[in-house]
Amino acid sequence: MGTQHDAPDGWAGILDGTGRGALDGLRIADFSRVLAGPYATMLLADLGADVVKVERPGIGDDTRAWHPPADHDGTSTYFLGVNRNKKSVVLDLTTEAGLEQACALVAESDVLVENFRPGTMERLGLGHRELRARHPELIYCSISGFGSGAGAGIPGYDLLVQAVGGLMSVTGNAEGEPVKAGVALVDVITGLHASLGILAALRHRDATGEGQRVEVNLLGSLLSAMVNQASAFAVAGVVPGRLGNAHPSIAPYETFPAADRPIAIAVGNDRQFAALAEIVGEPGLALDGRFRTNADRVAHRAALRDILTERLCVAGADHWSAVLLAAGVPAGPVNTLDEAFAFARQLGLPGIVEIPAAPAEGAEGRSSRQVASPIALSETPVRYRLPPPHLGEHTAEILHRLSDHAAAPNGAAT
Repeated sequence: MGTQHDAPDGWAGILDGTGRGALDGLRIADFSRVLAGPYATMLLADLGADVVKVERPGIGDDTRAWHPPADHDGTSTYFLGVNRNKKSVVLDLTTEAGLEQACALVAESDVLVENFRPGTMERLGLGHRELRARHPELIYCSISGFGSGAGAGIPGYDLLVQAVGGLMSVTGNAEGEPVKAGVALVDVITGLHASLGILAALRHRDATGEGQRVEVNLLGSLLSAMVNQASAFAVAGVVPGRLGNAHPSIAPYETFPAADRPIAIAVGNDRQFAALAEIVGEPGLALDGRFRTNADRVAHRAALRDILTERLCVAGADHWSAVLLAAGVPAGPVNTLDEAFAFARQLGLPGIVEIPAAPAEGAEGRSSRQVASPIALSETPVRYRLPPPHLGEHTAEILHRLSDHAAAPNGAAT
């Protein structure tokens, strides 16, 4: 068994290639780049899948050049954050030899993932219909910005989708301009949907032997992820607007200024509100007709915010967080990212793990600090087997394997 990171119940996973993964034996040909596709394939790789990342000669994944910041080798931390546990092979898909090698890779794979602009894989001879005819058991996952129909020609950039998909319209202060989320959230959500679709398709293949196409797009993923806001429109015709950090349906459920920094308070029921009122020295608030029920509090949110702000400003966010949590009221300071990782460690969650260099890499081996997987499995924990690859690092190895596979009797795996 490999070395377990210092965290309870398998949260951090195994820090080498030993042990058993839930997706051991699954091979993925990863033609995706940037974020949504690579995030999906990294999640599957953490669970044991053998992922081969196909990259362009001399350039590789676009995000390799998205820096600063970068590591000591000059590789962007953006790329490093979503490409662990993968092997990189350089193939020139504009050449006959490169396409033959790509086809050989697909032939030995269970899953293909791609996020080229719709129609690109078809022009290369690597489209779903053509490959399905040759490999009916293949799971073919396509990720696009706006689907393969009328939106096929629209570039799928996260900022654009946050804008046209409505997320920015509900993000930011009411009196300010629309604001994007501070991370490419739509790409991440789409990657999660892609990995879920792939696993569902694999379940179907296990039962029937039949592969299928999985299609996800950024716009559809965002609309689904807008949950209560999207449902408000779909069901009641309500077009939500920006409320800053407040919630359209719950109060108090927002940030408040404390003596030193903001604190988030998330009151979900009347009991929690009564406890909050008692702790801030205003027990009568729970009986006040303006604030007795959640609907009352939403209707009189501004007045309630003024009262709570006056009370909360007398002490620091950490003080209020401690006493409120002790009383069962969800609360916490607005942390910076370094404080967030420290908080995770305080709770016994791994936060960051360091993947050691593979022994076979010798003097050129290097370790990599990575954000830990959030998935904990009791019997098949995630494994951190490989640091993110250098461009083309495994080309010779992969092409040799494909050559041996092609030379084996009846194409049997070697």
